[in-house]
Amino acid sequence: MFIVTGLGNPGKQYENTPHNAGFIALNSLREYLIQNTNYQVSEWEDESKIFFSEICKVKKAGELIGILQKPLTYMNNSGSAVKLLKKKFPTENFVLIHDDLDIPLGKYKIQEGKSPKGHNGVLSVENSLSRNDFLRVRIGIENRGERLIPGEEYVLIPYNKKELEILKSTIQNSIEELFIQIEQY
Repeated sequence: MFIVTGLGNPGKQYENTPHNAGFIALNSLREYLIQNTNYQVSEWEDESKIFFSEICKVKKAGELIGILQKPLTYMNNSGSAVKLLKKKFPTENFVLIHDDLDIPLGKYKIQEGKSPKGHNGVLSVENSLSRNDFLRVRIGIENRGERLIPGEEYVLIPYNKKELEILKSTIQNSIEELFIQIEQY
């Protein structure tokens, strides 16, 4: 069984911001699983009372093999939602998808055990799980150019249409690569 958690912030105002790359990626992963696999994939279910999250269940031949998770705790407290889900569904096969200001928009990296480098959402997950040796999909969001905007402000400014297209294309590429690894779980 696998759990894939995407980091983001709940609410319409954050929908197309750099900080919501994890949520955008989970929506893309869900669609990818529906279109390209023989898995049965549920709709997003509001499990905020139990797991502080929206979740999507992935089944194969009727057996639960995976869960996609969007914590609704806001970015910096994501670990509490991850901990609750992993307590109910213990698995070592955990993937975290998140935005990364150290990677340019249009790029991504899939790595294990990479330092959070000041990303409070990633740090929250690491602290809650008491481990950091899980797979991460780091989606590049850096596109400030010459604009002198502090990172904590930049990640909450909605992308324009062109930036959002670049982000979604990058996410699609990362999902295809991630899926190969998920299939091995």
